[in-house]
Amino acid sequence: MKKLTSILFLVVPLALMIQGCTKDLDTEPEVELTLDELLEQDPDAVSGILSRLYASFALSGPDGPGSSDIDDDAGESPFLRGIVNLQDFTADAMKNRWGDDGLDQLTTTSDWDENNKFFRYLYNRIYYTIPQSNNLLLVLSAVDLENKGQIEGEVRFIRALAYYYLIDCFGKGVLATEENYGTSDPLPEVDRQELFTYVENELLAVIELLPETNEYGRANKSVAQMLLAKLYMNAGVYTGTTMFDEAVPLVNQVINEGGYSLDEDFVSIFSGDNFMSNEIIFPLIADADISQSYGNTTYIVNGNLGTETMTLSDFGAEEGWSGHRATKAWYGLFNDGDLENSTDDRAALFWTEGHNYEMTDYRAWTDGYPAVKFRNTFFFSDSNPTSFSSTDFPLFRLADAYLMYAELAVRGASGTEMATALGYVNDVRNRSNASSISQSALTLDFILDERARELNLEGHRRSDLIRFGKFTGNSYLWPWKGNTLNGTSIPDTYRLFPIPLTALEANENLTQNPGF
Repeated sequence: MKKLTSILFLVVPLALMIQGCTKDLDTEPEVELTLDELLEQDPDAVSGILSRLYASFALSGPDGPGSSDIDDDAGESPFLRGIVNLQDFTADAMKNRWGDDGLDQLTTTSDWDENNKFFRYLYNRIYYTIPQSNNLLLVLSAVDLENKGQIEGEVRFIRALAYYYLIDCFGKGVLATEENYGTSDPLPEVDRQELFTYVENELLAVIELLPETNEYGRANKSVAQMLLAKLYMNAGVYTGTTMFDEAVPLVNQVINEGGYSLDEDFVSIFSGDNFMSNEIIFPLIADADISQSYGNTTYIVNGNLGTETMTLSDFGAEEGWSGHRATKAWYGLFNDGDLENSTDDRAALFWTEGHNYEMTDYRAWTDGYPAVKFRNTFFFSDSNPTSFSSTDFPLFRLADAYLMYAELAVRGASGTEMATALGYVNDVRNRSNASSISQSALTLDFILDERARELNLEGHRRSDLIRFGKFTGNSYLWPWKGNTLNGTSIPDTYRLFPIPLTALEANENLTQNPGF
């Protein structure tokens, strides 16, 4: 059975139920039972509570897709939906046509402001997960558990992951920990450097607490090493000081000691039974029957399907939302856009029938190609179409680690070898029947393009473009950048999102990011 432990939270009574949001980081927990009392009734209850915390990245609330942990729209505000919206739709590869109340601002990378609800959704999700983690750490400090150190490590990892997205997307906020949890005064604002140092130190500690292996969907050493490596690779953006050398041993440990391997078929990583994958390092779990959400991969699968041009059942779906399509900035990377004659299996993961190559109108469903990279069909067995997706989201996977090593090598990071980097890149490419490249072709521009071919729609693209100096300015243009058909320059202030107005109003110590 798929990931049973990871969905226990749906049937285990919860001792920690917080209504956390930006406006009340210090909210006291509503306790149905103390953890001591709960453990007396059910010694395995901690697993359920911990699973509920992991699920804050995938679900909107504990009572189905219409419930919400925060005072925001249950359908629009799940954590992963926010990551896709802000990391993929603001970048070059993916666009959305709905245009509802702020979504156009993301799709066109223009006119961002503090009132955009999609910025608020992700910010609120971050500051829901953080106080939940703080509260659980406080409770754990007062009880005896056989594997207490590991549990604390997992909770601290979850908190660090939430803070990572705060650093990457908003750059600043408040530092809420178990030490200042429950304080009545508004917490002071901390900058990107302080947040970076905090997350760095937390992950260094967490790596020592986590096991080499863990249950599916839970953090182990490799998961924490992967996150810390990403923090270091983006350190130049976050702090102004590069830390590529520091990322190398972490990436090496993930690759050489984590026990992961590339799956033989690229499609299997994004199918409904991808929980069987040995490539996925850390998934966000989905289940069409038990953990339904309008976020998670349901948003990706259903959003890229439409009955006007496609047969939904071919992709295991009962609903098509006719919303998302890729642009030529993505599919144009395969054989100069001649997808039919490309040998790269990844080139076949776009729906072209009835759709136009050029996205002349980003609101027209037939302009641009839907990305069918994610699907709800099973790869290894038969399955029936469902309204919600069962495909887990691979937040971290081995192919990413391979490409991270290659980037570090090309950047000249200490401890890397170009021959090894070339081997990793060709392993990724050959898996999809793409031709091998020579060492002379292994440049930063090539790596950025290969990361697009391999990792687009997995929540990395905006951060990648910023790290490579391609997101703002006019050195790289893409369709509808700056709200023009062929793209135009956007200011450097767009390397961060504006702090939501609701957060500014809730805490007088917070200040707006420059340019907004």
